[in-house]
Amino acid sequence: MAAPESPWGFPPDLFALSTDRALANTALNPSKRRAIEAIAPGGSVLDVGAGGGAASLPLAPPAALLVAVDESQGMLDVFAEGAERNGVRHSEIIGRWPDVAPTTPEADVVVCHHVLYNVGDLAPFLIELTGHAERRVVIELTDRHPQSDLSPLWKAFHGIDRPTGPTATDAANVARALGYDTNIDRFQHHSLWHDWPRPERVAFARRRLCVGLEYDAEIGSYLDDVEQVPQEVVTLWWDRPS
Repeated sequence: MAAPESPWGFPPDLFALSTDRALANTALNPSKRRAIEAIAPGGSVLDVGAGGGAASLPLAPPAALLVAVDESQGMLDVFAEGAERNGVRHSEIIGRWPDVAPTTPEADVVVCHHVLYNVGDLAPFLIELTGHAERRVVIELTDRHPQSDLSPLWKAFHGIDRPTGPTATDAANVARALGYDTNIDRFQHHSLWHDWPRPERVAFARRRLCVGLEYDAEIGSYLDDVEQVPQEVVTLWWDRPS
């Protein structure tokens, strides 16, 4: 049976909210701190899978140039608007990583937040990230796949047991197998959806679960419980091999 709505894609306005939240938060979480350590004054950041720029816009300054790569023109438009609003020099490259790597410039630091979950072949992806980092690669992801929170509802609605992996540890193991001196920092924060209006959170989960409006009450009740718990977040980082 076909899903009532397409389960794919992300709404750009959600990522705009995430970027605004990141810019308003002056605290140095591990991902931000590890990036800032490696950016030369007036240097550059390459943001792969940039979304609205939540990973890179808070790094300017010290960065003076931000380059965003994303498959979605809508996301790049949100990024560009945020950069203009904050007076940051910027450029955008539309396409899938690492397909667009040959036409993408290097930068002091390459950041890649909450993207690895959707990467089919991780090794070439990480190799190109590292090849574009003049100083450091900083990757952020949740310890478990962010959609794993919906696994109990997949079981309840469809009788399907969803996979429990891959995990951040799996990604770190791939990086280490490639020879990168991979460091791991852990912290907690609420999910990307936490500040989003409840009806929109329910609608997004409904689309992901491939069910209709009649399930909204059950989805909403479930989200009210699980979204109160902060997520375990992992920062993977390594310096470019000499």
